[in-house]
Amino acid sequence: MEFLECWRRLPNKGFFFLLLTAWLVLFCFVGNSTFGYIDTPSLLRWMWNAYNPPNDTGAGDDGHGNLVPFVVLGLFWWKRKELLAQPLNAWPPGLLLLALGLAIHIAGYAVQQPRVSILGLFTGLYGLTGLAWGPAWLRKSFFPFMLFGFSIPLGSLAEAITFPLRVLVCKLVEFVCHYVLAIDVSRTGTALVDPTGRYQYEVAAACSGMRSLVATLGLALIYAVICFPEWWKRAVLIASALPLAVLGNVVRMTTIVIAADIGGQGAGNYVHEGGPLGILSLLPYVPAFAGLLLVGHWLRPRQITPTLSLEAKTV
Repeated sequence: MEFLECWRRLPNKGFFFLLLTAWLVLFCFVGNSTFGYIDTPSLLRWMWNAYNPPNDTGAGDDGHGNLVPFVVLGLFWWKRKELLAQPLNAWPPGLLLLALGLAIHIAGYAVQQPRVSILGLFTGLYGLTGLAWGPAWLRKSFFPFMLFGFSIPLGSLAEAITFPLRVLVCKLVEFVCHYVLAIDVSRTGTALVDPTGRYQYEVAAACSGMRSLVATLGLALIYAVICFPEWWKRAVLIASALPLAVLGNVVRMTTIVIAADIGGQGAGNYVHEGGPLGILSLLPYVPAFAGLLLVGHWLRPRQITPTLSLEAKTV
């Protein structure tokens, strides 16, 4: 019933959805020019293929793109009262944003860069909302739309991030095993090796922690913007995402080494594959998400409990 009430109060619905349909049709038929990689003119199909590569057993490192639209819609629903309270009228200058999105897409199409076209897709979509509902809507909806940036798949471009993460995780796991757990393991590049040859693990790109980093960063952004109006608190919370994601991956890799040291390569592989019901695959997210909650708790203002004065106590 609340959804129907919000739908009733939203003006220019037919105008917006008609333009939205035309905008999406454009990207379905003239969206992708890289036919050598995936034979489709649809940018949306190219995005789906990037999120769900056919040679992967599950979603790849860009699989979070499947969830981004639902997260954005959820934030719009959370802000529905604030958005509907704005003066919602057609705003012709929104055409400028729409034209900018179209220009970005044309540039991406010409140089065969679908990622650039994705930026144009969402820029134009943002402009369409301003065209239908005005500048106040644009201001209040900027943050949810910003999250569409997570929909741009990085693919091989992520190597510049994943390789340093792999090296860092290996160094930290080696340090923890040597000086904390007294486990004799050595590092060779991005591989962790038992000197006796009982086990060996290569921290591949898929194990770099990129997925947990993206998830932690996205959660930190949402948590920071929703709960903390002060810019410095938002900055602290967002900046904590990287070390917390690294910590989560270090915990996961250390757990694998411990299992392998106890039960050999097979035991380590069992933990690596997720353990019982795959539950251990969630291990990197536990310290990362718990750390975000702890940082957020530390940033929250302390409530001072009032105390009775000396006179009050005497009375």
